[in-house]
Amino acid sequence: MRITVLGAGLVGSAIIKDLARDKAFTVTAVDVNEHALDELAAQTTIRTVQADVRQSGRIAALAAECDLMVCAVPGFMGFATLKSVIEADKNVVDISFFAEDPFLLDDQAKARGVTAVVDCGVAPGLCNILAGHVEMQLDKLDSYACYVGGLPKVRQWPYEYKAVFSPRDVLEEYTRPARMVEHGQEVVRPALCEVELLDFPGVGTLEAFNTDGVRSLRQTMQIPFMKEKTLRYPGHANLMRVLRESGFFSPTPIAVEGQQVSPLAVTSKLLFDQWRMGPGDEDITVMQVIIEGRKGSKRLCYTYGLLDAYDRQTQTHAMARTTGYTCAIVVRQVASGLFAQKGICPPEFVGRSAACYENLLGEYRKRSINVAETVSEMP
Repeated sequence: MRITVLGAGLVGSAIIKDLARDKAFTVTAVDVNEHALDELAAQTTIRTVQADVRQSGRIAALAAECDLMVCAVPGFMGFATLKSVIEADKNVVDISFFAEDPFLLDDQAKARGVTAVVDCGVAPGLCNILAGHVEMQLDKLDSYACYVGGLPKVRQWPYEYKAVFSPRDVLEEYTRPARMVEHGQEVVRPALCEVELLDFPGVGTLEAFNTDGVRSLRQTMQIPFMKEKTLRYPGHANLMRVLRESGFFSPTPIAVEGQQVSPLAVTSKLLFDQWRMGPGDEDITVMQVIIEGRKGSKRLCYTYGLLDAYDRQTQTHAMARTTGYTCAIVVRQVASGLFAQKGICPPEFVGRSAACYENLLGEYRKRSINVAETVSEMP
């Protein structure tokens, strides 16, 4: 099968390398960055294409030469890219964290017989899959909470943060209002608010703050209480709030010495070098998902824990592993027909399939990713 991956950044490259190890696949990597493509070509047997997928007709031309596509482009390009792939009648697995509602493309995907798995990373992604799995185990779900973050192993002042994704996508998490569910109703609160401190074994104390991570679960699952919070080292949220409230994250151009300048563009440029993962920089991914519900007369709590670290052998960052490998595993499920639902399919649809869920956990184990499950009875 011919698979084309759009985007060869740190996460995209992890997907590409993982898929390239499968002899059943012929993999093509597409990116505007020639250097990134050259590095991948030196390490794998993939085909590379330097291209800007925003150019009219480019995705259609690329789609004509493959059987399945993967979208690993920056969030601001995600929705338009996904739309073009669907219009090209190709099945697709997408990890781009875009702001638009993917279900706007549902009718079109179904009409074209396209399977489009969206938000297929770690969070959103794995956390949704866990929610879908637990939904099938219980009669009723009462609450869902996800705490997740990617962090540098070594804390360095002033930000104590490094990004596997583009800084622009990270900053989007800090500005996009956080949509949650309380008492069965959607509520919206500012990102970075309601900070709480939590302790994680092997990591220590982290702060958790609101971000817009519940996403498709608001539409696909009937859970009275749902929230998602991002994890960082303590103090990060307040620093980001200062920058946000001072206007540094605004995309609206301002006049500076006779030039129109976007504060967000400048901030992203300045932070890119400071937040970039350098050679040898190690990271961790921390996630805890807590789902409560009822089975008959019993009240049960499912708790999932994930702590993943930089792989020194493959030189793959933890966030790239947990995000990229989740995507690559689901790509295989779609390619093999194990997951074949048509239309826009958020990851919770994958989790509802026992076969897909067990396959995912098995593939995780092959890649030394451990998802710990604890089920306890509540009073």
